[in-house]
Amino acid sequence: MDFTFTREEELFRESVREFLSKKLSPLWESIDERSLIPTDLIRDMGSQGFFAIPVPEEYGGQGGSFTLAAIAAEEVGYHDPSMATAVYTLLNNSWPYVLYLYGSEEAKGEILPLVGSGRGFFGIASTEPQGGSDVAGLRVSASLEGGVYRVYGEKIYISGVREALEQLDNGGWLLLARTGRVEDKHRGLTAFAFAAKRGGSIVEGLEYSILNTIGRHGISTGILNLKGAPIEPKYVVGGEGRGFYVAMEGFNLARILVAAANIGSARWALEEAVKWSRERVLFERPIASFQGVSFPLAELAVELEATKLLVYKAAWTADRIYVRKEPGVKPRDLAFYAAASKMKAVETSFKIYETAMKTFGALSYTKEGRLGRGFLGILSYMAGAEGAQNIMKYIVAGELIGREHVR
Repeated sequence: MDFTFTREEELFRESVREFLSKKLSPLWESIDERSLIPTDLIRDMGSQGFFAIPVPEEYGGQGGSFTLAAIAAEEVGYHDPSMATAVYTLLNNSWPYVLYLYGSEEAKGEILPLVGSGRGFFGIASTEPQGGSDVAGLRVSASLEGGVYRVYGEKIYISGVREALEQLDNGGWLLLARTGRVEDKHRGLTAFAFAAKRGGSIVEGLEYSILNTIGRHGISTGILNLKGAPIEPKYVVGGEGRGFYVAMEGFNLARILVAAANIGSARWALEEAVKWSRERVLFERPIASFQGVSFPLAELAVELEATKLLVYKAAWTADRIYVRKEPGVKPRDLAFYAAASKMKAVETSFKIYETAMKTFGALSYTKEGRLGRGFLGILSYMAGAEGAQNIMKYIVAGELIGREHVR
């Protein structure tokens, strides 16, 4: 059993840290304050290989692994604890890979090189006003009309709306729509590579708006109103009626990178708390000398280390399935580790921020204290995004006890 990263992975982490320390660390507070990831930064990150990491080079990706993608997500979360840039990074690694797996050659050739270079965005458009976790109950519809699919309905809480439709010339989402009957549930869903903006032009039949979120301000969250937006059949991903299965596979991959980003942000918060405990003096001694301060930090350091092992085991398992293609290991085998890693990483991150803010005291309740920006960022994943925490528990319970016993 070997708990070390390979030489390639260590070198990758070093290069990522060097780039982010120069390009992202000085900007992350202004990104959160201005509610904007600079377009130049997105393109710079693309040129440095932050996006489409697991996608083969012949499709415009980096030809890497999910372990490398997790390293990138963790380091971006550390250098932008507000999670905005980390969300952009994890979306543009997980969902482009799903397109690579199941998209047509034409769709892959058009979209993936743009994403890999930082000139295009590709995320996930699943959630609807009536709910997000019940994917089988989605209502947005798509039907063939005159040789193209026309999509009708509303998607909400969609990440990257401003980035895809305003900042970049090319952007879209893996969009789930119902092509079958409502009573068909999951068997009636189809996944589309919805190229909402191409060459600077937004597709007809699409209107959008931006929501005001309480944190993670740098990346937008919005609403897509689909009023007959056209999608050509070549953009069907995985075949008609297979959208549920395509999305479930994608969510497993995305959850691993969500978990990695959360441990990066948590690592930053813990380091800040440790540093403050050494510097802050009360009763003529640093507050680190009080066990009420130092013991909680010690406990959380151990919990963070355990969480990192779980997250990277999930990434390693994904590599066994998709990169090394080991016989006998199937995509379904990833469900437990993907859900467990997201569940544990988000809860650990939340606890670390809570303790760090108590360690800082009143300063943490100011923007100057910076911790609040990170806390509100990781809170988005406590509330939901890539599946609510109770859904993660439901998945783990189903894998542990048996899906037929957990309803």
